[in-house]
Amino acid sequence: MSNAKERKHAKKMRNQPTNVTLSSGFVADKGVKHHNGGGKPFRGQKQESFSGTSRQRQTRMTYYSPPEPDVNEQSSSKVMFKKKGGWKAGPEGTSQEMPKYITASTFAQARAAEISAMLKAVTQKSSNSLVFQTLPRHMRRRAMSHNVKRLPRRLQEIAQKEAEKAVHQKKEHSKNKCHKARRCHINRMLEFNRRQKKNIWLETHIWHAKRFHMVKKWGYCLGERPTVKSHRACYRAMTNRCLLQDLSYYCCLELKGKEEEILKALSPMCSTDTGLTFAAVHCLSGKRQGSLILYRANKYPREMLGPVTFIWKSERTPGDPSESRQLWIWLHPTLKQDILEEIKVVCQCMESTKSAVCISDPLLKPTQEKSQTKLPDEKIGKKRKRKDDGEDAKPIKKLIGDATRDSHQLYSWISPTTGILISDLTMEMNRFRLIGPLSHSILTEAVKAASVHTEGEDLESTPHRWWTETCKNPDSVSLHHRQEAIFALLGGITSPAEIPAGTILGLTVGDPRINLPQKRSKALPNPEKCQDNEKVRQLLLEGVPVECTHSFIWNQAICKSVTENKISDQDLNQKRSELLVPGSQLVLGPHESKIPLLLIHQPGKVTGDDRRGWGSGWDVLLPKGWGMAFWIPLIYRGARVGGLKEAIVHSQYKRSPYIPGDFPDCPAGILFAEEQAKSLLENYKRRPPAKRPNYVKLGTLAPFCCPWEQLTRDWESRAQVQEKSSSVASLSGEESNWRGGEVPCAPTPEKACQVSDEVGSSLHDSSEPNQRMDTECPAQTGTEGAMGQAAAHRLPCVLRSRTSLKQLSAWCGPCSGDSRAARRVPGRGQQELTREACLSILDHFPRALVWVSLSLLRKGSPQPHTMICVPAKEDFLQLSQDRLYCGPQESKHPDPFKSKIWKQKGKKKIEKRQNQGHTVSEGLAGGHPMAGHQAPTLGLWSGPLPDVTSHCSRVLLGFVTQGDFSMAVGCGEALGFVSLTGLLDMLSSQPVGERGLVLLRPPASLQYRFARIAIEV
Repeated sequence: MSNAKERKHAKKMRNQPTNVTLSSGFVADKGVKHHNGGGKPFRGQKQESFSGTSRQRQTRMTYYSPPEPDVNEQSSSKVMFKKKGGWKAGPEGTSQEMPKYITASTFAQARAAEISAMLKAVTQKSSNSLVFQTLPRHMRRRAMSHNVKRLPRRLQEIAQKEAEKAVHQKKEHSKNKCHKARRCHINRMLEFNRRQKKNIWLETHIWHAKRFHMVKKWGYCLGERPTVKSHRACYRAMTNRCLLQDLSYYCCLELKGKEEEILKALSPMCSTDTGLTFAAVHCLSGKRQGSLILYRANKYPREMLGPVTFIWKSERTPGDPSESRQLWIWLHPTLKQDILEEIKVVCQCMESTKSAVCISDPLLKPTQEKSQTKLPDEKIGKKRKRKDDGEDAKPIKKLIGDATRDSHQLYSWISPTTGILISDLTMEMNRFRLIGPLSHSILTEAVKAASVHTEGEDLESTPHRWWTETCKNPDSVSLHHRQEAIFALLGGITSPAEIPAGTILGLTVGDPRINLPQKRSKALPNPEKCQDNEKVRQLLLEGVPVECTHSFIWNQAICKSVTENKISDQDLNQKRSELLVPGSQLVLGPHESKIPLLLIHQPGKVTGDDRRGWGSGWDVLLPKGWGMAFWIPLIYRGARVGGLKEAIVHSQYKRSPYIPGDFPDCPAGILFAEEQAKSLLENYKRRPPAKRPNYVKLGTLAPFCCPWEQLTRDWESRAQVQEKSSSVASLSGEESNWRGGEVPCAPTPEKACQVSDEVGSSLHDSSEPNQRMDTECPAQTGTEGAMGQAAAHRLPCVLRSRTSLKQLSAWCGPCSGDSRAARRVPGRGQQELTREACLSILDHFPRALVWVSLSLLRKGSPQPHTMICVPAKEDFLQLSQDRLYCGPQESKHPDPFKSKIWKQKGKKKIEKRQNQGHTVSEGLAGGHPMAGHQAPTLGLWSGPLPDVTSHCSRVLLGFVTQGDFSMAVGCGEALGFVSLTGLLDMLSSQPVGERGLVLLRPPASLQYRFARIAIEV
């Protein structure tokens, strides 16, 4: 049959019984014989009637009678059809004889059963679709599922039955719950406590989660940036108003012991060359907050651990060295582990002690805590019976502090020899930072000093016994009034920049929720509070007196009492509702909570000559459990909230390094660089090769990391080559002039290529295995814990010597344009830029990096990993001829890896085709030869890095770590590091009038742009 006939045949046979075969080539037979037997109906008779069809189909059928008539009558017969190809068997596939007779009743019953089965199959649905879904599209009407009368009459009854089923009925929602409340967990507090077991939540987490993009960093859930567009608004808040940040994730380490023992133990970890130490006079008295850089014991200037700030508790009896002192060291969470281990070593505190302070949840009883630990075994999100219903039910309290801590683990260590006790107070206090000129006004409006209890008040029932005992002491009451008077003076001071840097003020305040305004307002300075000019002048010159720095927050027992006896928001609102005059002031009397605070002044921008004091403000330390009680009142007085991104912008505009990204010589900074490089590489690989830059052609060797170790090593090799060439020149009678316009080591392209060949060959011979580009920062090779002394010495360090930085800062500025700058260099006792002065700095700090700030002369916006390069002679010549000259342009580089990568891809395709026929076991047994190696990426440098300094036409000097358009100065600004050897080489070779000019080139661009370099101390 042809295809058309086959389709016609299949259409005809679609509803036929299985034992009937219809063929287009039937041949009529002359006779039909019936063999009756056994009373069984012949199966071939089923074609007599077709249920459900009006048309009768007649088929001619021939039955083949076997030649032997004595065959058993009970045997089955075979239906045969005469076709064109001859006789063929029917679908039964077995031979069957004709029955000799049939019984009418039996035959009719069999036919009736078949007809009922067919009717049942027709009436029942074979799919899960509803009735209105089976209609053709032209018969469908809108809202058929809701209105049955829109269906045809013959289907309305079936549709009505379907609608009455329970599956299609609407669920009856609870009338006392909204949609959002029905989606919530049955016990929201229990669910929140469970979710805090992995990552620590700050007390303001719920507030941030509704308004910020949240990220999981450093073991915390932190707000990265607001969901609304607020970049410019946050800058305006830092400049003209107030920006609020939650810094409660910062860690606090407490040291208790004798003052001389603590200073003796910590002195090897810091150096006076970098600035003040723990023994600074103003800091030791408790009057100011100090900041310093910590190193491993006796390892300065290498093996840096990180920057910290510290506060000494003020002395009760000044001049008594035998009295036990308290020291708080505040540090970033990424630095905590390394610094804590080193402090334990220098203090010889290896024995753990039991501490009542560092319990994971002091508000939960052991039975409640045990029930909370069993929570993850149950399914969260499904409805279940409340187990806490009944008379003995106790409300589940919110987790406060670090919920990831083990309650059985100890967080205090004591030294049996020195008697120093180290305690980890992380998350035991809240720390809020207010930045901007309105910080004073917002603080004085939101916070009011606590009222002193008098004799006539009922003091027996108050839970704040510690404040009652304090009010009985006249000296304590007098001190409290002095602190209150100084705090009131702050409300009239225009900007926090007028206060001495690091000033500390202790204070005890009342519950800030009582003074909460009805609507958000904007607090402004009140000059009437500064009527006493003598007191204001004394405050601005000398700061807060030492006695007024005292605060009860140093006493952990009082802090615990304040946390436990806090009035809940529900009780406070209940008392507000009972007021006779709605909206009037709520007076709690002696039952009002008293909270000890510690106010710490933050100096803001302290380097450079421009925008001094920008970004200054106050840090507020308060006991845990009181975070939201202070957070909302500060916002209602006009503070704008910022996240981690705003903290980076704040440090960038202050031109200070950001923790941990701008500390490449500490373990936390190295780890941060690795994670950042990995993230940038993953984003790069997600894009197709045609939609991403080819960094090999752009001449960018390391677009995702900064190879500091190789940069300093290459500059050291260049200096050695130049030293040899200068010695040869001196023997031949040629003197090199380091002061003037001669350029003994000018970075011309020809000379750069020569130096590259010489240095590159020596480097590849000596340390080629350490220069492999594995998409991570090459400096990681020396960060292992088991590295030797020689390996640690080879790692680059950052120059932090104040004397050397002041000298470099004076050399970087141009002397011809500013006669005053030229005159003040000898007055400061600084040396002139000579060869001997440069070598003396390099001898003390070999392979060092220098923190610099860069400001673009023309347009351009720098970004991280931008290359800082040395201008050539022709660049200065072109700039002198045309002051609008943007900068040179890098020529495109060839890509030697492109053809190799395409060849490898072609080989892989061929191997894949060849291995398609092989079994899986053979493929696993054989293994691919390139399986262990990482495949090269098109557009990135593969294999060992060449000399990074002379790879391009302009010699590389360093890299940018922070960069963007600055709204403060109206041009692009950047912060980064340069090689100390390269910086001295560049300054000595540049003309005096153009000294300090460099070139910046982003990783994905060929355009260089001029910028001025500055070192601010």
